[in-house]
Amino acid sequence: MLELEHKFARLGGDVAVTDGTAISGYASLFGAIDQGGDVVEAGAYAASLARLAQAGGRVKMLWQHDPTEPIGVWDEVREDARGLWVKGRILTEVARGREAATLIGAGAIDGLSIGYRTIKARKDDKGLRHLSELELWEVSLVTFPMLVQARVAAKGDDPGDAALRRLAAAFQDARRVLGADQARQG
Repeated sequence: MLELEHKFARLGGDVAVTDGTAISGYASLFGAIDQGGDVVEAGAYAASLARLAQAGGRVKMLWQHDPTEPIGVWDEVREDARGLWVKGRILTEVARGREAATLIGAGAIDGLSIGYRTIKARKDDKGLRHLSELELWEVSLVTFPMLVQARVAAKGDDPGDAALRRLAAAFQDARRVLGADQARQG
């Protein structure tokens, strides 16, 4: 039997929960190396999402990967050229949902993580694991992210506006490099 795995994605400083409940953004980015040495390839979720749609199922929204703590629903889960984009609603009628919305709004929670099983993967000569087919089970709101490039979109962001996102990521990377250089010098 294949083992359940988790892959984390950072929400970042532009986290937005609109109307107290709506949340959207990328739970996974294609081609990005995460802190565990994994790279999700484009199309890795396609078969899983198709099977879920055919069966009338949906990807679950959990709190910290705890299957006893569903906190909302993902209304839309899809692949695009950049990665796995999710859009959903945190249910504030659930106690943990109210807590999650408050923590995200305050910036205390800044991560998404996917729960999945690996169907197809290969290792390259650098030791990176390339994930080409995954069975997606859930996307959780989490405290500690692994993939720092993925973000939840702010209200009004268009997931198709890749050029602006790349520019913002370049500025963020530059700030990180400058901060590291200043720390070494000072």
